[in-house]
Amino acid sequence: MIICICRGKSDRAINSAIENGATSLRDLQRCGIGDQCGSCHDSLRAMLRAAAEESEACPACATPALPMPAMA
Repeated sequence: MIICICRGKSDRAINSAIENGATSLRDLQRCGIGDQCGSCHDSLRAMLRAAAEESEACPACATPALPMPAMA
């Protein structure tokens, strides 16, 4: 599905950029995604958030990892 209409970038292209290290809207813009009108920015941020949450999941059970307790 096309997410960035101005650049004709699909969700696959965006996910590929994220898998290759893009972690911010600015990173995606450097890849030529979302760098024109901005109408896709909310979708791009949601995709970045989802990828970040997925990377924080426990690989064994795919549930979010528990935060580490603060050291006193």
